[in-house]
Amino acid sequence: MAQRLDGKKLAAEFENHLLREIEIGLSKGIRPPGLAVIRIGDDPASEVYVSNKEKACARVGIASYGLHLSAKSSESDVIAKIYELNSKELVDGILLQLPLPRGLKESSLLSAIDPNKDADGLHSQNLGRLLKGEPGPRSCTPAGVMALLANNQVDLEGKRAVVVGRSILVGQPMALMLQAANATVTIAHSRTKDLESLTRLADVLVVAAGCPRMIGANHVKPGAVVVDVGIHRISSSSLGMENQSRSHLCGDVCAEEVAPLASFITPVPGGVGPMTVTMLLVNTVSMWQQHCGLSCTLEDLLP
Repeated sequence: MAQRLDGKKLAAEFENHLLREIEIGLSKGIRPPGLAVIRIGDDPASEVYVSNKEKACARVGIASYGLHLSAKSSESDVIAKIYELNSKELVDGILLQLPLPRGLKESSLLSAIDPNKDADGLHSQNLGRLLKGEPGPRSCTPAGVMALLANNQVDLEGKRAVVVGRSILVGQPMALMLQAANATVTIAHSRTKDLESLTRLADVLVVAAGCPRMIGANHVKPGAVVVDVGIHRISSSSLGMENQSRSHLCGDVCAEEVAPLASFITPVPGGVGPMTVTMLLVNTVSMWQQHCGLSCTLEDLLP
């Protein structure tokens, strides 16, 4: 039976580390770090995610500067707000909550963020830094996955890694981070033929396809490390459960099938999700240290 890659536990350890670093800065008369999260529209899931990020900031001592804009906001209006935050000295990190309402271009808005305040590591300049192996803020979800693997002494050097999903948010930066750790990486996606034969070769399988329970026992090599990035709320009836009035959280992996085969597996919830939020805090505190002339002490937390 697979060991759990416990993201909730590791996130708490990282938060304690960040709390200590912030306290050191405050003791020197330095202002607290600041994070601005921009939410556009009224998507219920985004509201929950932003609330979780604000609570995490409060736990470690990061000041939150939330900005909630109407779904009818024009691209120029949003960019103007981003520029205001770029120039605000108290703000060290800026996050644009995705997905965006229709009519707004993700690429245009992400490009407007100062790359030195890019808390989610998605600016083109920071993705270029990742590609070239240069230091900089890293995309939070794949950075969280790398932290989980490192904390559990999962050796990636020379291993075959398969990433299912090719989004700029997870799949692409995940592949680059695994490659930088000397894994041999393959990216699979919705057009991949005979997915099972490819994923069964993986020593490390990272699934970020956004499709509930798509990976089962037939996709997994015995002893593989399986990282489930997906999270979905589905009805009990789709799981064949008796109480069909309830819903349940699940990932992209059929955990009950895969866990007996894998060596490690991330639970859903409690695996990758908590680490995504925590790496957002790590990016923010790291940029705060740079902006305030403090020693950079968090390099070991970032891939």
